[in-house]
Amino acid sequence: MNLPDFFLADLPPEASLSPAIITEACHTLKHNRARHLATRRTDELVNILCEVAAGWLEPNGKFRRLALEKGPAETGFSRAVLANGLDDFFRRFTPENFQSLLDQELGGAVHVMTEDSLESVSTPNLRRWWRGPDLMVHIAAGNLPNPALMSLTLGLLTRSAQFMKCATGASLLPRLFAHSIYQADHKLGACLEIACWQGGNHPLETNLFSEANCVTATGSDETLGNIRQQLPSRVRFLGHGHRASFGLVTREVLRQESIAQVVANAADDVVAWDQHGCLSPHVIYVEERGAVESDHFAEQLAVELAKREMIEPRGKIPVEAAATIASRRAIYETLAIHRADAKIWSSQNSTAWTVVFEHDVRFQYSCLNRFIYVKPVPDPAAALRGVDELQGRVSTVGLAAPPERFSELARQFARWGVTRVCPLGQMQNPPLTWRHDGRPALGDLILWTDRE
Repeated sequence: MNLPDFFLADLPPEASLSPAIITEACHTLKHNRARHLATRRTDELVNILCEVAAGWLEPNGKFRRLALEKGPAETGFSRAVLANGLDDFFRRFTPENFQSLLDQELGGAVHVMTEDSLESVSTPNLRRWWRGPDLMVHIAAGNLPNPALMSLTLGLLTRSAQFMKCATGASLLPRLFAHSIYQADHKLGACLEIACWQGGNHPLETNLFSEANCVTATGSDETLGNIRQQLPSRVRFLGHGHRASFGLVTREVLRQESIAQVVANAADDVVAWDQHGCLSPHVIYVEERGAVESDHFAEQLAVELAKREMIEPRGKIPVEAAATIASRRAIYETLAIHRADAKIWSSQNSTAWTVVFEHDVRFQYSCLNRFIYVKPVPDPAAALRGVDELQGRVSTVGLAAPPERFSELARQFARWGVTRVCPLGQMQNPPLTWRHDGRPALGDLILWTDRE
């Protein structure tokens, strides 16, 4: 790929990693942080990150071209899906958005190592400073690239050296992002390390964790439990485990003049990253008694997904995943023959997309890969009863509703425990200020000192 060997993940496949190499890399990262990162001003870091993002948004940008050329084979996403996902991600990188994030998370406090750290930030009798970990370790999941890229971004804002261990076969986009940072600022790039190995390599991970101050991880609940058990007691651990999301369409927007846009928004959420990740909907609940019937909404969604397949095709999937979709389809095709309240629409001669319509309000996990359930409900309370078993594990609700009901329903979902409510069509595109799983984005990573 014509990339220099700046990172361990750049080494050829035959190169082997040893515990000693991991320890040496951690020591180098800490040294580079002390020299090149610890005293950087926030506005300087934000400017560099915005410059990097602008390069990724350029159609002929080096790292964007490499991502779109090499990405489909490694990630399983089509070129169009990758392009749209990366565009949505990097468009968030603006000075205004970063300032909103910093104001939300830090409230005007200053980093303990910056030149302005002696300035009062509240009253003459109370000052607050924050500091990031010397070395932050990230254990990245392999299903989506954006969480890994965001972890590196937040880590830079905390002035932390970072070691990211990628899932097997999922290092391409984190590597390219790290290289783009290195190109923009060599000293900043020298505070990052990207590596890849099969999870469960205890000799490597023991040495890595022993050098860390803070470990973040995204993955299954089982994976998070295994990581937690390996960590020394002094190391902070921040894990993001399995979550699920769903959509809700209220009756007021089910009108002939608005249905096309609502359907397009729903398709956006199903198509984005091919429905992978905790923010994608498995089910879309549709409130009954709208001018457009709920089964007509499902039919229109099927038509829209067929159109999207022509311009944003789904990526290639493993044979096992295709077999799961085919098996699930067969069940609903049989049900549709014998029950008037069950219907199914699907792509012909492929598993590219599937829409299942059924009246059972119980939440059901989708097969992913553009397999979506549409379920009619008499009211939003019925939808919440349908997802009752998921209480505390719902990440996002994508809501299509008029403004007055949107606010009312958002409060209802918040009381129930949903951590994010957004307009339908934006489920896989959270803002820079998003609190993942309802927790502070930067606040989870830093420690505070209060002077009284």
